[in-house]
Amino acid sequence: MPGSRPAFQIGTHSVAAGTRATVDLPVSTLSDHTPVSMSVHVIHGKQPGPTVFVSAGVHGDEIIGIEILRRVLKTPTLKTLRGTLLVIPIVNAFGFINKSRYLPDRRDLNRFFPGTEGGSLASRLAHHFMANIVERSDLGIDLHSAAIHRINYPQIRVSPKSSRARDLAEVFGAPVIMESPVRDGSLRGSAEAVGTEILLYEAGEGLRFDDFAVRVGHAGILRVLRQMGMISAKGVAHAKTKPQFCPASKWLRAPMGGLLRTYRTDGDLAHEGDLLGSVSDPFGDTDKDIVAPFDGIIVGRATMPVVNEGDAVFHLARVASVRHAETAMEDLTTQLADDPMFDEDEIL
Repeated sequence: MPGSRPAFQIGTHSVAAGTRATVDLPVSTLSDHTPVSMSVHVIHGKQPGPTVFVSAGVHGDEIIGIEILRRVLKTPTLKTLRGTLLVIPIVNAFGFINKSRYLPDRRDLNRFFPGTEGGSLASRLAHHFMANIVERSDLGIDLHSAAIHRINYPQIRVSPKSSRARDLAEVFGAPVIMESPVRDGSLRGSAEAVGTEILLYEAGEGLRFDDFAVRVGHAGILRVLRQMGMISAKGVAHAKTKPQFCPASKWLRAPMGGLLRTYRTDGDLAHEGDLLGSVSDPFGDTDKDIVAPFDGIIVGRATMPVVNEGDAVFHLARVASVRHAETAMEDLTTQLADDPMFDEDEIL
């Protein structure tokens, strides 16, 4: 039975305490008069607590986050949720339908926050998301993947000087925490401007599933909800090893155009001077090596073997000690791979 806590109002809908519902918020109308909405699943607990949103699909081709949130919504412990959880699996429905990162006008939604009510399609969608979701939340977890033909190793990105975000990132338990500046027009920057902290999860590749990345994201969200007192600790294991904190990173670029051969992959550790890959011309006359300029972890890489000169190939994040990082990464990877949060029949 619904509780005595006031109902959660969103758009023209009301979700009673102790219930959950999927609410469609109108966004726009296509040229053929087809309405387009942003769907939000609201879980409004009987007991008071924080309001947290988890979102995916800001870029329409980033489908890993959608699968993570599908699993989150199937989690049994949400039945006794305290507070309110707002789940938005697909923010950019336009891009998702077209299997595209962008909106129909070729704009990147994550460059148009906080948006305006009467602006471009991107600006209007950003405004809807800010007004209905972000400004009503205490915390947000935004899920992303690399663009098509690239892959990211699971990582949490936090803003510099945000101690709360850093603490929650450690609770999340992804293998890597990266300090990342806020970009103008981004969801993260606009949310922080209105007092809503954001954890940005990056993992996997556009238009592809990666089960390891999905499991890391699913487990991390549950850990954060538990830390905030929204769900019970039953079935939610603490990360046994602290993630690797990387204060800086650099994209290593192709020294020439041609065919890329990679000798290291995402998640690998490298010492300064280690050979990571090489580029050859199609005739095999010239080879140029790509070496690590410092000790680090490969947190992203290109998956397309055809490159032009200057293309981003390896994303190397700096670490203080490769030896320490190697032990920690092995422990984290083993835990995340071998210790699922729930039985399979509870998440399918």
